[in-house]
Amino acid sequence: MQAKIELDINSNIEIYELNKVAKQASGSVLLRVKNSVVLATIAKEDNQVDEDFLPLTVQYVEKMYAAGRIPGGYIKRETKPGEFETLTSRIIDRSLRPLFPKGYAYPTQITVMVLSADPEVDLQVISLNAASIALYLSGILSTPPVCGVRVARIDNEFKINPTNSELKKSSLDLYLAGIKDELLMIEMRSLPLIEDGLQNMNEFSEDLMVEAIEFGKNAIENASNLYEKTFNEFKKESPILELRPEFEDENIANYIENNYKLEVKKAINQMAKSERGTELKKIVEKIKNDEIAILNAWEEDVISSVLNKYKRKVIREQIINERVRADGRYLDEIRPISIETNILPMAHGSCLFTRGQTQALAISTIGGDSDAQMVEYLTEHQPKLEKFMFNYNFPPFSVGEASMLKAPGRRELGHGNLAKRAIYPSILLNSPQSYRVVSEILESNGSSSMASVCAGSLSLRAAGIKTLKLVAGVAMGLIFENNKYAILTDIMGLEDHDGDMDFKVAGSIDGITALQMDIKLGGISLDILKEALLQAKKGRNFILSLMQEANSKIVVNEENLPKFEVFNIDSSKIPDVIGQGGKNIKDIIEKYQVSIDLDRDNGEVKIQGHKKGDVEGAKNAVLEIIKHSKTFKKGKKSDIKIGEEFEGKVLNILDFGVFVSLRDGIDGLLHISKIDKKVEVGDTLRVRVADFKQNKISLDLIE
Repeated sequence: MQAKIELDINSNIEIYELNKVAKQASGSVLLRVKNSVVLATIAKEDNQVDEDFLPLTVQYVEKMYAAGRIPGGYIKRETKPGEFETLTSRIIDRSLRPLFPKGYAYPTQITVMVLSADPEVDLQVISLNAASIALYLSGILSTPPVCGVRVARIDNEFKINPTNSELKKSSLDLYLAGIKDELLMIEMRSLPLIEDGLQNMNEFSEDLMVEAIEFGKNAIENASNLYEKTFNEFKKESPILELRPEFEDENIANYIENNYKLEVKKAINQMAKSERGTELKKIVEKIKNDEIAILNAWEEDVISSVLNKYKRKVIREQIINERVRADGRYLDEIRPISIETNILPMAHGSCLFTRGQTQALAISTIGGDSDAQMVEYLTEHQPKLEKFMFNYNFPPFSVGEASMLKAPGRRELGHGNLAKRAIYPSILLNSPQSYRVVSEILESNGSSSMASVCAGSLSLRAAGIKTLKLVAGVAMGLIFENNKYAILTDIMGLEDHDGDMDFKVAGSIDGITALQMDIKLGGISLDILKEALLQAKKGRNFILSLMQEANSKIVVNEENLPKFEVFNIDSSKIPDVIGQGGKNIKDIIEKYQVSIDLDRDNGEVKIQGHKKGDVEGAKNAVLEIIKHSKTFKKGKKSDIKIGEEFEGKVLNILDFGVFVSLRDGIDGLLHISKIDKKVEVGDTLRVRVADFKQNKISLDLIE
């Protein structure tokens, strides 16, 4: 049944068109908010996959025509997804994935296409809501629709779903998704603001963070209830779904419970990840050779699969009942940490951060304006230059796998973005330099993204960069069983896989700068959330104390750091510095091996090089050009004609040529390539005007 529905909700007028387009999909909606239009579709296959996983794929796709633009590059069409598309796909995936029941194995694809982009509309919010309604209408799930909202804090007041312009004035960017009164996903970052020339990191206290989350949670509950009430009559009849049982063979699970529970528990409590895996394999071998296994022809791969699922029960029971974790730690205990800085002699700055069996090597590199990352957004008219970059790499050997290195996937981009958001408020925004941090994960057993935050923050300091504060991160977990719960600090891979929550908290000694939360159990109370935040604060401050100690011992690689000079000249002199066809600036760059950035608007000159002497030499060369361009203005340049000949004195000699006086205080440049004899200051030369443009007279030598 085709329908058009208009809802006034959470600061947006949402107009949904149902069954108008993409009618062969399992569910589809066309959503319009202001001048933004997105199409969300759901497609489900009838046959289940053989593998034991949830085969859900989410794709968020931006079309350049949505903003009235043609894609750049040689091939004028959209190619691989950009980083914003990938991160938005992850947000939608993380918000909707918890809704699917255990044992769901039907390949399902959620596609969101941006067809029209209004510069003031938040595409991430409307895309999640469109996908959620399409999924609800498909009838695949029995749960009510998910709602996504963004919370800003402007002038100390919270605001739901700010416009993109309003968000730029906010100190908070908080994205929440949930159903009714249950939160499913949180993404948060603090936004630094400059007031009276001073930068404020704008960290958030735990109490203020909970207040912001509660504000957004109330908006989600109202919207989710309205969505369910409005769209219920349009929902398709639920298809008959076969859900796989938790265990492939309940008999094997019962046999392990009755005969091998203690051995499984002992294997799980092995300190090392590799040892734990070896012990579990030994148990599989034992069971396989038992009389009952032979009698019932139990297959080894089935025994192994059941055992790996059964260990989840043992892990959770031990944590809930004994308050002890698999590696022997208390619930709030952090694994041993070691920190080494500047272990790479030729890098600008480096830090090796090891926490338990997780190890991150972060390397910081300093660059100039030309090294900044250019990023295009559909909602921005002009590309943006991002002067702080963070790349996260997860090679297979970090988890003992023998496979090819691949381009970074969604997980790598997501972890890198989280670390970037955490550290970004500590970076001085008015710095003339660009910074790139790369985190190479060398070993992983939980919380490698938070190790990257710690290593990245220290690597910047190791490169001599004056960040406002050190930033650390810690990953929290939650186990919830039979109305009992346990909050875990610094979770390892086992607890991440078999727990109910993954909650990453990063910040400085004064508060939170970034959050990321994913819930697997269908919601979390604000009381438990606050308790988790306070426990994370305790852990974060402990890590920061170790980082401060490491920071005090940093020996900066001064010899490797690029030298930088920033100064201003009269903007009208910029063409003189550039020279005809760029000759002047090219000569300076080649002579001194530096990079030079010129700002025509304010006359700012930025020079960067590897040696201090080269940078100073380039600066003096620029100033010499400016010095002579002043005398050029004294006469009437319109009186000088191309082809006119003069006898003039050599006023100054530079690497790229000599300045020769003409008349009435006007001088011209005789380029070095046109001089075939020794020339000194004060010599008289016969010259001819060869060219005249951009406030510059170019001369030829007359023999």
